Amino acid sequence: MSANPVENTSAGAPKLGGAMAWWVWTLAVMFVVYLFSFQTGYSIVNPSVQQDVGLTIKQVGGIAAVYTWAFAISQFFGGALLDRLGSRKVLPIAIALVALGIFLFANAESYTMLLLSQIVVAVGSCVGFVGAGYIGGQWFGMAKFSFMFGLVQVMAALTSAFSVNLISMALETTTWRTLFNATAIFGVVLFVLGLIFIRNPTPVVHEADSSGDNFFVGVLKSLASVAKIGHVWVAALVGALSFGMLLALGVVWMPKILMVHGLSPSSAALGSSLLWLGLAAGSAVVPHWSDVIKRRKRTMVVGCAIQLAALLGLLFIPGLGSGLALTLCFILGFANASHMLAFSTAADVVQPHQIGTSAAIVNGIMFILGGILISRPGFRIGVGVEKGIQPESLALAQYASIPLIIAGVLALLIALFMRETYPQQGHG
Repeated sequence: MSANPVENTSAGAPKLGGAMAWWVWTLAVMFVVYLFSFQTGYSIVNPSVQQDVGLTIKQVGGIAAVYTWAFAISQFFGGALLDRLGSRKVLPIAIALVALGIFLFANAESYTMLLLSQIVVAVGSCVGFVGAGYIGGQWFGMAKFSFMFGLVQVMAALTSAFSVNLISMALETTTWRTLFNATAIFGVVLFVLGLIFIRNPTPVVHEADSSGDNFFVGVLKSLASVAKIGHVWVAALVGALSFGMLLALGVVWMPKILMVHGLSPSSAALGSSLLWLGLAAGSAVVPHWSDVIKRRKRTMVVGCAIQLAALLGLLFIPGLGSGLALTLCFILGFANASHMLAFSTAADVVQPHQIGTSAAIVNGIMFILGGILISRPGFRIGVGVEKGIQPESLALAQYASIPLIIAGVLALLIALFMRETYPQQGHG
C-alpha cells in the first residue's frame, strides 16, 4: 500500500496543480533563489569580509570548507526528513535557519562567528533545492515531477547567471553588512509566508510511523533503505559527473579557457553566464522532452554526448572565434540539463514516500563530486607548469581540463549502460 500523501487524497484536499499548488511551489522556489543569491554574494564580498574582520587567506578557505562539509553531511538527511515529516514541518524551519545564518554573517566580528554563520546556513540550505523538487512532486503529482524539478533548475540557473551583476551593483551603493542584513530581513518575510502556506496537499502518512522506532533511527532506516537500491547510485554518478563538470566550468574555469582563445575578460565572463543560461533553457525543455518520449536513458545519453562534444570543441578547435566559443558555451549548458533526469530516474525506482530521500542522495553526491572537480584543474595547472607547459596557453588549459573530460566521458559511458526506468504504467 502506498504511503504517498498525494495519492491519499480526500474530498477536502486542495487541487493538485491548482492555484494553491503554484503558490506553494513558488515559495519553495523563492527559497532556492534566496539560497543561491546568498552563496553568490558570499563569493563576491569575501575580500571585504576578510579586510573588515581581519582574516587570513587560510581562514577564508576554512570558512568555505566548513560550509561545504556541513552542507554535504546535512544534505543526506534533509530528504529523509521531508519524506517523514512533510514540507510544513521542515521547510519553514529551514528558511528560518538560513535567515538566522545570514544575519549572523552580516554582523560577524570574528572568525568563530563567521564559521557559526556558515554552519547555520548550510544546515538550513540542505533542504532548499531538494525541497522545491519534493514540493513539485507532492503538489503536481509524480507524472509531472521531472518537469517541475526542471523548472526549479531554470530558476536556480537564471539566478546564477544574473545575481553576480545585481549584487555587484548593490554593493556600489551600500556595504556588504547592510546588504546582507537586508537579505536576512527578506528571509524573515519568506519564513512567515512559508509558515502560513507551505504544506503537503494532504497530511503525511508514513508506514514507519507505526513501527515504534526512535525518530532519528527511522530517518536512518529510510536513508539506508534507499541507499540499498543500486540504480539510485548509478543515477547519482551520472548526474554528479555531468553537473560537476558544469559547476567547475561555470564557477571557475570557463572564463580562463575562453581567454586563452583570445576572448576579452568581458566576453569570457559572458561565456560563463551563457553556460548558466543554457542550463536554464535546457532545464525547461529536456526533462519535459524525456516525459514526451517516455525515456530517461536515451535523453541522458544524448545530453551527455552533446555536452562532451561541446567541451572538446572549446578545448581543441584551433583558432576558435568568439561567436563559436560563446555558442558552444550555451550548447554545453543546454545539454547539461540532462543531469536533472538523475533525480527523475532515481525517483522512478523508489517508493513514492522515498522521493525526497532519493533526491537528497543524488544532490549530495552531485555536490561532493562537484567540489572535487572544481579543484582538480587548478591542481593540474601547477603540475603542468612544473612540466614545462607554457603558462596561460591553450596547451595548459587542455592539460588542466583532463579531469573534466574524464568526468564527461564517464557520465556518457554510465548513461549508455544504465537501465531504462521510465514508468510504463504510472509510478510504481
